[in-house]
Amino acid sequence: MQYWLFKTEPDEFSINDLKRKNNEVWDGIRNYQARNFLRDQVALDDLVFIYHSSCKEPGIVGIATVIKTAFPDPSQFDANSKYFDTKSTLENPRWFSVELQFVKQLRPIPLAKLKNDQQLASMLLIQKGSRLSIQPVTKSEWEYILKTYS
Repeated sequence: MQYWLFKTEPDEFSINDLKRKNNEVWDGIRNYQARNFLRDQVALDDLVFIYHSSCKEPGIVGIATVIKTAFPDPSQFDANSKYFDTKSTLENPRWFSVELQFVKQLRPIPLAKLKNDQQLASMLLIQKGSRLSIQPVTKSEWEYILKTYS
């Protein structure tokens, strides 16, 4: 099993939306490194921290699990979608999605707290310039965050 952190803007899709729907296709990823993680490494039953970004208090807000592994992101083929990609074809898709299922809502764990925790200094989320919307989390980071903050 692997562990991940998926970022989302809560005004577009929040942990409450995932909780209400129970499961959702995680689409719209348009960064090649994040795409490669989705396509090549995210596996069935992996656990995911859901992280709210671009908001008043960014942070980890919940947990989901992967219930369907990489498949072509349907939004790349939809001309009405803001994620439409004219260079993608059914035969050669450029972007991929996974499907997540809601597991648990957490009391928000603010980025500021995570940044000030020396135990998490090497976590990718904390690294300067790390803006990836899909990023790996080590098992020790995962366990430490849950033990310390939830």
